[in-house]
Amino acid sequence: MELRDRYGDFQARGAEVVALAVASREAVDGVWSAIGAPYPILADPEHRAAEAYGVYNRLGDGLAAPAVFVLTKDGILWSYVGQHSADRPSVDEILRHLP
Repeated sequence: MELRDRYGDFQARGAEVVALAVASREAVDGVWSAIGAPYPILADPEHRAAEAYGVYNRLGDGLAAPAVFVLTKDGILWSYVGQHSADRPSVDEILRHLP
């Protein structure tokens, strides 16, 4: 919930947070409501976006590996792809890579 709690830090830097889940819209809506995310969580049930970013089934579980991409208009500035389901960078680590 660190990301949810520190969402304002991203906004203060002029950045936006968008989460993506390899799940149906209904499942994503349930998660979004349960965690009270102030940022959008997009549904990717056919895992097109996860495949395009190379994170679908990377851990052999039929899901998207936890990943963070810092994007600019020119493309991917920085990325982090987890090596296991709980492997995520801290908010401070992500913020260090914002332009």
